[in-house]
Amino acid sequence: MSTAVALCFCLMLCFYLPCVKSDELQILLNLKSALNESNTNVFDSWEASNSVCSFNGITCSSEGSVKEIELSNQNLMGVLPLDSICQLQSLEKLSLGFNSLHGQITEDLGNCLNLQYLDLGNNPFTGSFPDISALGKLQSLYLNGSGFSGIFPWKSLENMTNLAVLSLGDNPFDRARFPDQILKLKNLNWLYLANCSIEGKIPPAIGDLTELIELELQYNYLSGEIPMEIGKLHKLWQLELYNNELTGKLPVGLRNLTKLEFFDASANNLEGDIAVVGSMTNLISLQLFQNRFSGGVPPELGDFKKLVNLSLYTNLLTGPLPQKLGSWAEFNYIDVSENFLTGPIPPDMCKKGTMRALLMLQNKFSGEIPSSYANCTTLKRFRVSNNSLSGSVPAGIWGLPVVDIIDIGYNELEGPITSDIKNAKQMGILSAEFNRLSGELPEEISEAKSLVRIELNDNKFSGKIPHGIGELKRLSNLNLQNNRLSGSIPDSLASCVSISNINMADNVLSGEIPSSLGSLPTLNSLNLSGNELSGKIPESLSVLKLNLVDLSHNRLTGRIPKSFSSEAYNGSFTGNPGLCSSSIRTFKQCPSDSGLSKDARTLIVCIVLGVTVLLASLGFFFYVRRAEYDHRRSLKDESWNIKSFHVLSFTEDEILDSIKPDNLIGKGGSGNIYKVMLPNGVELAVKHVRKTDCCSGGKSWSTSSVFSKHAGKEKEFDAEVRTLSSIRHVNVVKLYCSITSEDSCLLVYDYFRNGSLWDRLHTSNKMELDWDTRYEIAVGAAKGLEYLHHGCERPVIHRDVKSSNILLDEFLKPRIADFGLAKIVQDNGAKDSSSTHVIAGTHGYIAPEYGFTYKVNEKSDVYSFGVVLMELVSGKRPIEPEFGDNKDIVSWICSKINSKESVLSIVDSRIPDVFKEDVIKVLRIAILCTTRQPALRPTMRTVVQMLGEAQPCKLVGIVIGKEGGDRKIPKATLDSAEKLNLLV
Repeated sequence: MSTAVALCFCLMLCFYLPCVKSDELQILLNLKSALNESNTNVFDSWEASNSVCSFNGITCSSEGSVKEIELSNQNLMGVLPLDSICQLQSLEKLSLGFNSLHGQITEDLGNCLNLQYLDLGNNPFTGSFPDISALGKLQSLYLNGSGFSGIFPWKSLENMTNLAVLSLGDNPFDRARFPDQILKLKNLNWLYLANCSIEGKIPPAIGDLTELIELELQYNYLSGEIPMEIGKLHKLWQLELYNNELTGKLPVGLRNLTKLEFFDASANNLEGDIAVVGSMTNLISLQLFQNRFSGGVPPELGDFKKLVNLSLYTNLLTGPLPQKLGSWAEFNYIDVSENFLTGPIPPDMCKKGTMRALLMLQNKFSGEIPSSYANCTTLKRFRVSNNSLSGSVPAGIWGLPVVDIIDIGYNELEGPITSDIKNAKQMGILSAEFNRLSGELPEEISEAKSLVRIELNDNKFSGKIPHGIGELKRLSNLNLQNNRLSGSIPDSLASCVSISNINMADNVLSGEIPSSLGSLPTLNSLNLSGNELSGKIPESLSVLKLNLVDLSHNRLTGRIPKSFSSEAYNGSFTGNPGLCSSSIRTFKQCPSDSGLSKDARTLIVCIVLGVTVLLASLGFFFYVRRAEYDHRRSLKDESWNIKSFHVLSFTEDEILDSIKPDNLIGKGGSGNIYKVMLPNGVELAVKHVRKTDCCSGGKSWSTSSVFSKHAGKEKEFDAEVRTLSSIRHVNVVKLYCSITSEDSCLLVYDYFRNGSLWDRLHTSNKMELDWDTRYEIAVGAAKGLEYLHHGCERPVIHRDVKSSNILLDEFLKPRIADFGLAKIVQDNGAKDSSSTHVIAGTHGYIAPEYGFTYKVNEKSDVYSFGVVLMELVSGKRPIEPEFGDNKDIVSWICSKINSKESVLSIVDSRIPDVFKEDVIKVLRIAILCTTRQPALRPTMRTVVQMLGEAQPCKLVGIVIGKEGGDRKIPKATLDSAEKLNLLV
């Protein structure tokens, strides 16, 4: 009987198994049809004629059922059919990370009851994450960088007692305290909660998770002290706490973390000494920068056998560095800048020949520069400025083959610049000002052809300026003032076509000023004062648009050129008794020529021609005046109401009289712009918004305008303008007042004669902007937007961020313009001001979600600002023919993130190679800002912080730990940013 039962069971199983396999085949084929693949052949084997166990990415159990789906990093797109996938009863592993899967994760995920490994990380999902309490067998959960928002279902973790890996970081969850549920997961060995809005204190019970190997809590809002109990985590290999709001001292318990290799508590408010790190003998990387630590650097660090990265900058540390520091391992970099450290520079940090950066500026180091660094051929940045170093600079330092920056200024160093400088083929910045360097400048300096800045002022250099200096085609700044240089100014200097600043003041230069300097296309500042120059001032200098010219205290003679003959240049020529002028009263008058001069003859011809032209133009003149009169009369006929929010130095009539065609300087999406010159010389810009500029859905203001008196819309407009007028920020254009009528509005702003960033980057009369200037523009504009988003009583969304709305003052400092106007113009009484079917913005800058959701918020501005950053980096317009049909700068740049060479090709060719590392840092930020998923974009507050860390010439870290230690980009936030990190 039992034999018969067994036979029946086997027969039933034989019928059942093909049915199961058939169901699993259909489930996988459904998965294939739901997902699209790009540049991968992973689904080639997924055919109905094949066994599911032979499918690429599929692993089966011994019984032949699907056990694992491994499809991570396959460029897959689409929405997951979880209702189907979770019917795979034997499924233990579902790995789909690093793809482009979107949509929401449904509650069906809770039906995958046998899952032990789940990876949905690094995908642009949306919405909240569902309750997965039923997945009690989970051992690894990866959801990092996947766009999930809202409140995470922390309670669903309570039953996951087998969980060893929990990775939820880089998601814009709602703020929440450190969840108690995590503290019950005693088997956790990896906890990644970075950048996911955790606030409050780190609970002492964290010390009960004794299996932890990696603990990452960076980029959150954690406050209070680091709990002493964290010292119970004896197995910790990595501890990341940077960029929080932690206070207090490093707890003594940290001494117990003897297996720790990576420790980063930077960018907090920690204080006290750092003695406890002296017990962490296995450290590879120690990052404690930007805190308030004091006391000495533990001497034990000099005996650490693995230490390769040390970053302690911007603290209050004192005393010497251990002299054996970095001598044991393949040391990479040190940054201890901006402290009060003393004593000599440790000599052996490049003992293994691998050091890339030595940053020790702004301390009190003394003694000589160790000669060992003259042989450190891997050094890219050597910065020891603002110390008390003395002695001669080792000759080999000047010729380091891959060095980008030599910064030794503000010390007491002596000796010459040697001919070794010919070997420094990649050096962009030579900064050695305010020392006691002497001797002649070597002719070989002309072979360092990457030089962008030479800052050798305030030394004791003598002899002639090398004639070969004209070979430095990338040179932008040449500062040689306050030395003992003699001889003439080399005529070859005119070959430095990129130069913008020349300062040779207070030397003993003689001879004439080369007229060829007038051919320098980008020269902005020329200071040759305090020398023994003679002869005439070259007329060619008149062609240049110099912001500063100083030729004072020389031996110049002859007439001051007419372009300089104004009171504004009085101080530029003093101390030259031989100069004369016909218009500057402080100089002797130039003798007049006898007879009819050439100028007089030219004047007579001009008068005759002028009369002829005048007669021919009278008709046209009266025509224009009549049109202008009609225009002014129509404005005067309207009833105007002025609302001022500042003390005004002008009247309503002065503004109205200036709204005429002659003063039109621009047209924008929200109205025409006029320049107003007040009688007192003050210049203003007036935006005239007319009803024809503000239609929505075919309705003019008369029926739906915010200016209509119907339904109180005039009050809404007044309230909006009052909000905009209350804004006070150095990087936001000041709105003085509004002058409104029933059909028009005049908004009165500051005027900026330097135009917009668009003008400087893209127009035919564009001006060269060096990288420092571009960076400062980026930071200033970011701070302006940050203020609009976070600093006002209620957030002001710009809605039309673009380079033409970033104006530049006389010092090229940026001001955000037209903020809030898009809302005023297109709101038109909409019930929800965050949603409109009229797309405000400019093609190329508009965030992708705006095109199909019509919703705009702060993250839409962030996207547009990311495009502006890309303009600054590449010099390209947002839309260029070279990008291809229906392509913009964002897609073009993303297509270039495939090799180091193609990444570097993105950078504007006008930016010297020495700055390209700094430029790439900003490009990373631009890519993060233009992430397709709004939730994954940083806030403007975070953007400002990241830009601060990308400051030129400041070493900044990257995810894979190349160099520096300022900040790491959050893991897996965006594939393009990750690829960029790996390539550059």
